[in-house]
Amino acid sequence: MQKLINVLAVVSFAVSAGVVAGGSYVYLNKDALQEEVKERVTEAVTSAIGDALGGGLSGGLTPEVNSSVPEVPGATETPIQGVPSVPF
Repeated sequence: MQKLINVLAVVSFAVSAGVVAGGSYVYLNKDALQEEVKERVTEAVTSAIGDALGGGLSGGLTPEVNSSVPEVPGATETPIQGVPSVPF
């Protein structure tokens, strides 16, 4: 029974030492760790925004022609004149 208690005491000491060592490492390197996280987040956000835009800013801004939309007879290319608008 004494051997089991001694093993548990050694394991407990090892776990406590690991926690103290890990906490000390994080505390002493917190600035470098924060900068690394900021860089990774910035890269992830930048790539996500670029993927969401689909490269629309880097290429031409011409719309794609959808041939499945039928032509409307009598439709004009010029806007309708005399449409009321809000003065502000």
